[in-house]
Amino acid sequence: MQCITLKQGIECAFMTRKGCNFNGGRCHSVVDQCQGCSRTVTSSEGTLCGIAPDPKAKWARGTCNFATHLERKAVEQNQKINPLKASKRAAAAKK
Repeated sequence: MQCITLKQGIECAFMTRKGCNFNGGRCHSVVDQCQGCSRTVTSSEGTLCGIAPDPKAKWARGTCNFATHLERKAVEQNQKINPLKASKRAAAAKK
């Protein structure tokens, strides 16, 4: 359903026919780490997150997974190589 409490016209998972059923019935304001994110919505109550009703909880364990202003880096994992198999492959490649 679309939010009618603070973020008018935005789809919200917490909105019911009786109103907002999120903790306290209202979304919380964004935190400093959210500055620059394209998902923020400005309303009469201030700046809110269009996705998460409690942005502070999204940043509690590191970075927010919805943050659009952060660049994610792919983690490269080095595989453990068996030296015996590697030497056999190298010897086979020389033939």
